[in-house]
Amino acid sequence: MGSEEERRARELRALIDEANYRYYVLDAPTIPDSEYDRLLRELQDLESAHPELVTPDSPTQRIGAAPLKDFAQVAHALPMLSLNNAFSEAEVAAFDRRVREGLGREDEQIEYAVEPKFDGLAVALHYRDGCFVQGATRGDGYTGEDVTANLRTVKAIPMRLQDPNPPAWLEVRGEVLMLRRDFDRLNEAARARDEKTFANPRNAAAGSLRQLDSRITARRRLSFFAYGVGRVEGGALPDTHAGVMDWLAARRLPVSEARRQVRGVDGLMGYFHDLGEKRAGLPYDIDGAVYKVNRLADQDILGFVARAPRFAIAHKYPAQEELTLVEAIDVQVGRTGTLTPVARLAPVFVGGVTVTNATLHNEDEARRKDVRVGDTVIVRRAGDVIPEVVGVVMERRPMKDLVTPLYPPFRMRDTCPECGAPVVRLEGEAAARCTNGLACPAQRKQAIIHFASRRAMDIDGLGDKLVDQLVDKGLVATPADLYDPAKVNKAALAGLERMADKSAENLVQAIEASRGRPLARFIFALGIRHVGEQTAKDLARYFGGMAGFMAADEDALMAVPDVGPVVAASIRAFLSEAHNQTVIQALDNAGAWTDGEAAARLAGPLEGKTFVLTGTLPTLTRDEAKARIEAAGGKVTASVSRKTDFVVAGAEPGSKLKKARELDVRVLDQDELMELLKGVSES
Repeated sequence: MGSEEERRARELRALIDEANYRYYVLDAPTIPDSEYDRLLRELQDLESAHPELVTPDSPTQRIGAAPLKDFAQVAHALPMLSLNNAFSEAEVAAFDRRVREGLGREDEQIEYAVEPKFDGLAVALHYRDGCFVQGATRGDGYTGEDVTANLRTVKAIPMRLQDPNPPAWLEVRGEVLMLRRDFDRLNEAARARDEKTFANPRNAAAGSLRQLDSRITARRRLSFFAYGVGRVEGGALPDTHAGVMDWLAARRLPVSEARRQVRGVDGLMGYFHDLGEKRAGLPYDIDGAVYKVNRLADQDILGFVARAPRFAIAHKYPAQEELTLVEAIDVQVGRTGTLTPVARLAPVFVGGVTVTNATLHNEDEARRKDVRVGDTVIVRRAGDVIPEVVGVVMERRPMKDLVTPLYPPFRMRDTCPECGAPVVRLEGEAAARCTNGLACPAQRKQAIIHFASRRAMDIDGLGDKLVDQLVDKGLVATPADLYDPAKVNKAALAGLERMADKSAENLVQAIEASRGRPLARFIFALGIRHVGEQTAKDLARYFGGMAGFMAADEDALMAVPDVGPVVAASIRAFLSEAHNQTVIQALDNAGAWTDGEAAARLAGPLEGKTFVLTGTLPTLTRDEAKARIEAAGGKVTASVSRKTDFVVAGAEPGSKLKKARELDVRVLDQDELMELLKGVSES
């Protein structure tokens, strides 16, 4: 073997380690996943051909190994003690007083290092001469489990420290956890396989780290944050805890960016409240803040009591999970028609507030968790997030006898609780929906707002607050009522809040001006689920008139370009609902739209061509250019792909121009576009 292979292996390891650091620690990746995969495959191939190149810290050693029979035990050189807890400002003040008294500095404001209290699993990482050699769980504080193989799969943990002169032995202490986004992905995948899901990120992290088969751990994205050091030999550390954290960060060990230094009780409480406000937006779960006397010499003076240090304390937030009783399960209708089962709960104080309701999300979730009336359930609330039922305490379920529950399983309603219209659940969707979009009381405000929006019927001046008043006062129940002069007139409008004679007259005129809109805009205005602007244009162009569109079955609808089975089923369900048919007939009587011609008679010079617009054109707005392209039979999409025929680029184009050149898509300026559009007027 020549030195070239060895040099390339070192280079690849450095590139992959850098990519891991930027992705998993800094959350700022610099290379795409495909490039990362290519580098890793090259290193794997190189090490496979030359096994002597494999090193313990190689990125290829993170993929996991065959299952163990059990975990070996690891004795901690220095005990990994737990912290005492504080739950009130008075307890924090008492802790600070004990610190000042213990240091003989009663009149001083002590400097503390403060950081989030991670809700994960504590571990110790052992580095010999800068190379990771062993990792263990906290266990009972004195003896933990050897989870080295599993920790090697955690890409946030460096296998070799970025230190030209590392300590001969270094024990780094920290927390293994699972980020919320990775927890959601894990549970989504489990649900797709009809497997059991995890209750929370902490359970997921603990379960993943304690797998005897490290290949399973490798498939789950775990993260790590260091919060201190234990045993150190052959090296010197800074003299403050904050300095130690900076020292660890410089060696590319992940540390919390939310760490700070404060003085006295006021500083501690200020940090606690500030962190609490940011808590819901953090990428990981925390259950409090940790306060540590900053100077390590002061920590040594204060020492330990029983199984906890005197120099540190954990200040806990109110519990985010509590037990309570399900008194009823109701179904709520959202403003887009989604039916959501909601558990009505015996009041319980959780996450700092009293909770009486919790979402069950959808029928599948309610049945998967098997939540029933009478159950004792675990309720979670985090920040401003809507409370949810995490799970059922089955041991407390009320029973008729030894095998028969007192209450039946939850079943979603067949009809809307607001309007009585049929409820449908389309294939591939989790949510059930009311089909009465134009007339359902729960949906009518949103339906009217969308109907009047600029890209739909464009009724200038009909905003959200005015729609609220029109609906609340019983003047308008469906979009068709807007065109009924007996309901919406100058006198009725002038009597509304913030409306005068002139603004009322302007709105009446805007409603009149909206009559006779093109069919495509009317179809879009109906608010049919999955039917956006482009799909509405495709439907209008294909059918030419509302009668043909209304009569089309799913097969006929799927003949329209880009309309698949999900969209076709959604359209058919909407048009089949009697309430919607009544509203559409009333809108027809009001002359709300004008039919066009069928697609075969409208074929233009750009028929079948796909365009993407980027940058600022000299004399055309983006909407004007789009309208002219579509009038000529072309289609305008948002992103560049191999199916794109032309990219029209103006001043200061974005990444779409670069993508077009990469894919060898023809790029036009405005003059070239106008040449293609010759003889076609704007519609």
